[in-house]
Amino acid sequence: MSTELQTRFEQVAAAAQSLTSRPDNDTLLQLYALYKQATSGDASGKRPGLFDVVGRAKFDAWAGHSGLGKETAMQQYIDLVEKLQK
Repeated sequence: MSTELQTRFEQVAAAAQSLTSRPDNDTLLQLYALYKQATSGDASGKRPGLFDVVGRAKFDAWAGHSGLGKETAMQQYIDLVEKLQK
């Protein structure tokens, strides 16, 4: 994995915490899923139960990126955050 990509990803992840406007829920799920895929790989663990609506949505968004390489996920995360910063 490229050290430059890793460094840029970490910088952008920190910057994402202070976006000027809050993204919509779908975009937040996308950010979460790409971040998890980039840092942890494919979704693991048990899918949250029916009554954990938020946890289930997050897990499903993450699982939707199964098979996506970590570097690709990092780049997509960077691209999305940079788009939101404009």
